[in-house]
Amino acid sequence: MYYNIEIVGMRKNRDLKIVITIIILAIISIIACVGVIIYNKTKSVKEVANTNIIQENVFTNEDEKVDEKNIEEKKQFINNINNIYNGKEGKRVFLTFDDGPSKEVTPYILDILDKYNVKATFFVLGSKVKENPDILKRAYDEGHYIANHGYSHKYKSIYKSADNVISEYNKTEEEIQKALENENYSSNLFRFPGGSHGGPYEKVKKDARKKLNEYGIAYLDWSSLSYDAEGANTKEKILSNIKSTINGWNNVVILMHDASDKKITYESLEDVIKYLQKSGYSFKNIYDLI
Repeated sequence: MYYNIEIVGMRKNRDLKIVITIIILAIISIIACVGVIIYNKTKSVKEVANTNIIQENVFTNEDEKVDEKNIEEKKQFINNINNIYNGKEGKRVFLTFDDGPSKEVTPYILDILDKYNVKATFFVLGSKVKENPDILKRAYDEGHYIANHGYSHKYKSIYKSADNVISEYNKTEEEIQKALENENYSSNLFRFPGGSHGGPYEKVKKDARKKLNEYGIAYLDWSSLSYDAEGANTKEKILSNIKSTINGWNNVVILMHDASDKKITYESLEDVIKYLQKSGYSFKNIYDLI
């Protein structure tokens, strides 16, 4: 009787151990499965993250390549502007107009340029672009180069500091972009009101010249003057001044103006173009230097 009870107790203990063992193995198996799942998910996340990092690096490298290309193009452009008077391809002339656009003068200049298929360069004031965006758009659409002459043309304001020069440049660029409906347009070319050298603001101009070049912006003066802003008030005087200041050079940049009070400029422009054609000059604009 007691023997049977002991046997039964041993069997019960053995069966309990077996059940406990099975439960433990089952728990271990479940934990292992969960671990595998977590590992795989973690691995996938890492792989995706690594992929994103690689792609990000690729994009960064591409951006760097674009930036480097942009910088090199700007350096080359500055070099081309600095060497505008060293062209070896024969006689060439750049007609440039400052202080516009204006309703009173610029459209008439554009009409004459179109008549003779001449492309010019307009150094515009931001304040005038804001007033006459449609005229600027026309000049651009007809193939003329739009460059930057600052916003105000007020010497005391623009030459208060080199930073003011840059500020006026940027403000004018914004107005040009609005007028052209092209936020990516950059003239990369500035003409200092009154010229880039000399005068009572030379120290500020010197600092501004350096900053402009550091930002990839070229600057350009002129070699021949019509004196339309200095009192020349007849077609004969305009033409005579241009003839005398060309000085026999093969590479010439002529300064004229298309401000609202420069009616004499468009009245004399046909005579100027005919004289330059007869003298063997080919007409260029800044696009030819890009």
